[in-house]
Amino acid sequence: MGCGAVGGIVAASLIEAEQDVTAYCPNAAIAEAVQTRGFQLRGDGAPRAVSGRVVTEIPHGPFDVILLATQPTDVEAAATSAAGSLAAGGTMVCLQNGLCEERVARVVGAERTLGAVIAWGAAMPEPGVFDRTAAGGFTLGRMSGEVDVRVESLGRALEAVGPVEITRNLAGKRWSKLAINCAISSLGTLGGDRLGTLLQHRSVRRLALEVMTEVVHVARRHNVALEKVSGTLDLDWIALTEDERRAAGSPALLAKHALLYAVGLRYRRMRSSMLAAIERGRPPSVDYLNGEIVERGARMSIPTPVNARIRAWVWDVARGRRTPGMALLRELAAAEPSAA
Repeated sequence: MGCGAVGGIVAASLIEAEQDVTAYCPNAAIAEAVQTRGFQLRGDGAPRAVSGRVVTEIPHGPFDVILLATQPTDVEAAATSAAGSLAAGGTMVCLQNGLCEERVARVVGAERTLGAVIAWGAAMPEPGVFDRTAAGGFTLGRMSGEVDVRVESLGRALEAVGPVEITRNLAGKRWSKLAINCAISSLGTLGGDRLGTLLQHRSVRRLALEVMTEVVHVARRHNVALEKVSGTLDLDWIALTEDERRAAGSPALLAKHALLYAVGLRYRRMRSSMLAAIERGRPPSVDYLNGEIVERGARMSIPTPVNARIRAWVWDVARGRRTPGMALLRELAAAEPSAA
C-alpha cells in the first residue's frame, strides 16, 4: 500500500527476490511510469529496472501480508480500505515513522499488526524512479513483544531489502526512531536541505539535541525502555542533562555534537520526506511526529516547547507562511533560549 520512495524500493526488492507482490498506489503517474519502464532502482548496486506493475484500485486478495508504505497521515485510511483484502491469518506491517502500530491495531487488531522500523533512506525524484539514499535494514516486531513463525517468516522475506533485526521491544526501537525523526525530518523540512549540509551547523545540532531530549522525557514517562537505533544512537545518553542545557560547553556535550555530525556525514544524502510531501502539495506528517510528543507531553504535564514550535512552523511552511532555509532555522534557534 503506497508506492513512493520507501514503497517502491520495498516492492521492487521483493519482486527481485521472486516474492508474489502486488503494488498499489492511486497515483496514475507512478503506475504508468512503472508499467512503461519498470521500477527504476538507483543507489543500491548497479542502476536497474525491475519489471512489475502498480495497480490503482485496491486488489481483492486475500493477502498474507499487507505492507503499509503510505505517509503517516494516510495510514489509518489505508489500513481501513485494505482490511477486507487481508487473509484471515494475515498481517499488516507499518513501515511509517511515528507510532502508527497503535492506530493500525485499532483497525485490524493488535495480533494482526507488526511494526518495521526503517533504518535506511530513500527518495523518489520522479515517478517510478527510486533512489536508495542510505544503507540499512529493518527492526521488526510486535507490540506485545512476541516472536512467532509469522514474524520470522516476514523477517526472512524483508532480507531482500536489507538486514532484519527481530526485536521483543518494538516500543523501545520505535520511540528511539521517533526521537530522531522529530529532529531530523522536521528540522530538515524547516531547513530545506539535505541532512549532511544541515548538521554541519552547530545551532542545528543543538536544536536536534533539544528536540530529542523532550522526546526522551515523554518516553520515560511512558515507561519505554529506549534502545539504540542502527546500533549506534543511544537516546538515553544523547538526551541533554540539565547541566548540559545550561552550560556553554562540556566534554559530554562536545561528544554529543560530534555524534550528530557523524550522523550527518553517514546520511548526508537524506532529504526530509516531509518536505517532499509539502512540495507535492500534501499535508506534512508533523502531527504524527512532533505533534505526538506535544500532545502526550501535555497529558503528562511535561513541557515540550521546542517540539511545539517546530510543529507550528512546519505547518506555516506547508501553508506558505514561512520559507524553508537556514535563515528559518537560525530564527528558530534564537526563539528557543535553551537551544541558543
